[in-house]
Amino acid sequence: MNIETVTDPTEAAEVAAVAAVTFPLACPPHSKPENITAHIAAHLSEAKFADYIADDTHEVLVARDDEGGVVGYALLVHANPADPDVIKAIVAAECGRDALKSENVTEVSKMYVLPDHHASRGQARPSHALMEASLDAARTRGAHYVWLGVNSENERAQKYYRKMGFAQIGTKTFNMNGVVEHDHVMGRLIRQ
Repeated sequence: MNIETVTDPTEAAEVAAVAAVTFPLACPPHSKPENITAHIAAHLSEAKFADYIADDTHEVLVARDDEGGVVGYALLVHANPADPDVIKAIVAAECGRDALKSENVTEVSKMYVLPDHHASRGQARPSHALMEASLDAARTRGAHYVWLGVNSENERAQKYYRKMGFAQIGTKTFNMNGVVEHDHVMGRLIRQ
């Protein structure tokens, strides 16, 4: 398993293909296919990933299998959050506004692995490697706090994030093509 930062926008198509397969798997059961499709088109398309790759505040990490194919990805945002509910949660968790000084917060905006590449006994776990690489990337950028949003109904993902050191610090809403979903905001400190 190899984890790398994508710097070439021509690789956006392969990352977008993984996103198109994996995003629907994390959606709540009541999500309508047309809303999922619209969200993918608006936020997880090849063009959007090319933009993310070119944007200095974003970082796209990929997990590659032994043949070099992308089997998972993480999308990081190295900037303070704009959502007031997230700001409130981070300030409360970090005991003050100093938590948001100097752009020292990173969001793990997306992190997905193809279902047939979830580790089985004796194999490397791409999700663990992606998370460790995400924390390292945040640390390299000077962040001391990492946060993410996870759907309130996605108990499997919440359990995984807790295992990786995250704790629920608040809640926020998530608009998926006009349908309001509810997310837990989870965060954790990272050591420099």
